[in-house]
Amino acid sequence: MDTDARVPDARAVWRAFGRAASTYDAAAVLQREIGARLASRLDVVKLDPAAILDAGCGTGEAVGGLSARYPRARIVAVDAAPAMVAAARERAARGRPLAARLLGRFAPPGAAFACADVAALPLRAGSVDLVWSNLVFQWVGDLPRAFAECRRVLKVGGLFTFTTFGPDTLKELREAFARVDAQPHVNRFVDLHDLGDLLVDAGFADPVVDMEMLTVTYATPQALLGDLKAIGATNQAPGRRRGLTGRGRHRALVEALSAFARDGRIPATFEVVYGHAWKAEPTRTAEGLPIVRLERGRKA
Repeated sequence: MDTDARVPDARAVWRAFGRAASTYDAAAVLQREIGARLASRLDVVKLDPAAILDAGCGTGEAVGGLSARYPRARIVAVDAAPAMVAAARERAARGRPLAARLLGRFAPPGAAFACADVAALPLRAGSVDLVWSNLVFQWVGDLPRAFAECRRVLKVGGLFTFTTFGPDTLKELREAFARVDAQPHVNRFVDLHDLGDLLVDAGFADPVVDMEMLTVTYATPQALLGDLKAIGATNQAPGRRRGLTGRGRHRALVEALSAFARDGRIPATFEVVYGHAWKAEPTRTAEGLPIVRLERGRKA
């Protein structure tokens, strides 16, 4: 997977999201909606976590919701972009005094924040009951390692739940760029079947992966491109074109996007993939040997 020229450059991704920390919340309407839909899926899950990991927390939008849903849980929120972590910490600090005033000693225990890659989590093994991740894994180059890390930090019986984008995401933008040049301009997105296989390979049990298509429309091509830049979702593939786009190339892109207009608006398709899986009791040792559990029988 890492040989794909469209796999995001990790350092470039961190820099892009760092630059977008101050503009992200105003533009992240779709991201909030998908996070709310992911949260609603927890309604049918019997879980009372003592510790939660928000893997790729961004500006901390989900931290408050997770605290409200699981008020006794300690939340650890991590993101690879330092500016995003700072924004999340500031958001939590603003909300904490209000919760304390309203709830007193019953206020949620708060959250801890750390700057870290989801493929190298700074948590000990078996330390959390729930790993939550909203729209992060499309930016991760080494998905097998990231999934393995999420399983490592989970306790046995813990839940891993996430969203990411599938291959039809931004298909209009991809086709428009293809009319301009042959360079990769849209990051690669992993198919849901491959994601299911990766969950199994990482050792998760009972994986469930499904998807839905969402379409966001924009008044102009410039509005679409502006929103993507505002949330940091720009092309960060190693094979991307370097330097300025140029007026002629930009004009050609705008014209190509305009050709997709429906009822005077520019559509942007997003294939949203939802996944969850559990950490079951291990069946093999770290060396690959089978684990045999013996139980003492009762005497008659």
